[in-house]
Amino acid sequence: MLDFIKQRFKIRQCRNYLGRTRPCLNYHIKRCDAPCMGYISKEEYAKQIEEIIHLLEGKTGDLIRDLDGQIKEAASKLEFEKAAYLRDKKIAIERISEKQKVSNLSENNIDVIGLARNEYEACIEIFFVRGSKMIRREHYFFENLEEMSEQELISGFIKQYYMNHPDLPNKIMIKEEIEDKDVIEEWLSSQAGRKVIIKVPQKGEKLRFVEMAQMNSSVTLENKYKDKNKVVMELKEVLKLENLPRKIECYDISNLSGTNMVAGMCVMQDGIIKKNLSRRFKIKTVLSQDDPKCMEEVIERRIKHSLEKEDKGFGKLPDVIFVDGGITQIRAAKEATNRCNVNIPIFGMVKNDKHRTRALMDENRKELELSEELMNLITHFQDCVHDTAISYHKKLRDAEVQKSQLDEIKGIGEVKKLELLKKFGSVQKIKEASIEEISSVKGITIGLAEKIKEELSK
Repeated sequence: MLDFIKQRFKIRQCRNYLGRTRPCLNYHIKRCDAPCMGYISKEEYAKQIEEIIHLLEGKTGDLIRDLDGQIKEAASKLEFEKAAYLRDKKIAIERISEKQKVSNLSENNIDVIGLARNEYEACIEIFFVRGSKMIRREHYFFENLEEMSEQELISGFIKQYYMNHPDLPNKIMIKEEIEDKDVIEEWLSSQAGRKVIIKVPQKGEKLRFVEMAQMNSSVTLENKYKDKNKVVMELKEVLKLENLPRKIECYDISNLSGTNMVAGMCVMQDGIIKKNLSRRFKIKTVLSQDDPKCMEEVIERRIKHSLEKEDKGFGKLPDVIFVDGGITQIRAAKEATNRCNVNIPIFGMVKNDKHRTRALMDENRKELELSEELMNLITHFQDCVHDTAISYHKKLRDAEVQKSQLDEIKGIGEVKKLELLKKFGSVQKIKEASIEEISSVKGITIGLAEKIKEELSK
C-alpha cells in the first residue's frame, strides 16, 4: 500500500527538504508536487493528505466520488492533462480496493466476468473469487466479432472457456442475461457434479464487483491500444490529416511478364496490422503488363464493394490508402477514388534501390519525414502487402504449371491427376519420385508411370 501511495499521490518523500533552492528528482519524475518549493498550495496539499487517510481507512467510496467531482471540474476548465491524471488515480484506487470489496461478498467460489469492446476488438476479463478472496485475474482478446451482440459474446466465451475446466465455480456473475442461460447452467452442473448457476446481480456489492470487472476489461483494452494510438496520432500529424487514420489499407500489384496479374491488400487498424483482414484480387480488365491500370482496377473494385454491394467482408472504407510505388501509382489510385466519388487521402510507399521502404510520398510528390518508429511500421506494412500479393501470384503460377504439365500427358485424366497430386503434393515431387512410387498410385500402371516420368523430365 505504501508503494501505491508513493506512486499515485504526489506527497513529499525526502527528509532533507528545508532550505532547498530547487526541487528534488521526485518532482521531475512527477512523483512529488514540491511543497518545499511552494509549487502547490497548502490547501491542495492538505487535500492529498486527506485522500490518503480516506484510502487507509478504507473509505474509497467517498474518495472516488470526490475524484469524480475533481475530474469534471478539471474537464470543464479544459485542464485535460489534470483530468487524465485524476482519472488514472481513480482507476488505480478502484483496483487497490478490489480485495476489500471481495471480502464483503457473502459467498465465495465465484467467477466474475466483465466485457469491453471497441470497433475492432473485445476484451473479456475474469475475476476468480475463492474463500472470499480474489486469487487471480485473467483477460482474453477477441477479434472479428462485429456481428455478435455482447450477450452472444459472453455466452460463447462461457461455453468455450469452461469446457473441461478443472475448477468450475459455484456461481458465475455477469452483467446482462444471456438467452441460453438455462442450457448452459445444466451443462456446467453436469460437468461439475453439483449445481452451477449464472447470475446477473441487480444491487449491492455483487453488482459493484461485476461493474469492477467491466471497468477492468475496459482499462485492459484501452492500455493495449494506448501505445498504438500514439502512432496513429503521429501519422495524423505527418500526413496532415483532419481526422485520425484509424483504418489504413495498403495495396501492391504482382505479375511476371504480364501473366497471372494479381493484387494484395493489407489493413492497419489503430496502428496494428491485421493480417486476418488481408485480401487478394485477380486482375480482370487489364490484359497487358500495366501496374497503374491494375491498381486503378483493384481500388475501384474494393470501394464499390462497400458503396454498392454493401459487402461486409471488407468493412467500412479506409481513412487512408497506401500504394506500393510512387506518383504514378498514387495517380492511378486517385483516378479510382474520383470515379467512385469518394475522397480518401492516398500516399505512395517509395522504395530505395535495395527494394526497402525509403519514404512516404504524398499526392504532390513530396516525400514526408518519418520517425524511426513510423518508418519501421510502414516498412513492415509494405512487406506484409508485398508478401500477400507475391504469395497469391506464386500460388496461381504453380497451379498453372501443374495443370499444363500433367494435362499434356496422354492417359492422365482429371481423376488420375488428382490422385497423383494428392499423394505427392506437387509436380516437382512427382518428378523426383521413382517409377515404382508413381505406379503405386491408384489407376497408374508401370507403363503409364514410365510415360509420366519421361514426359516430366523433358
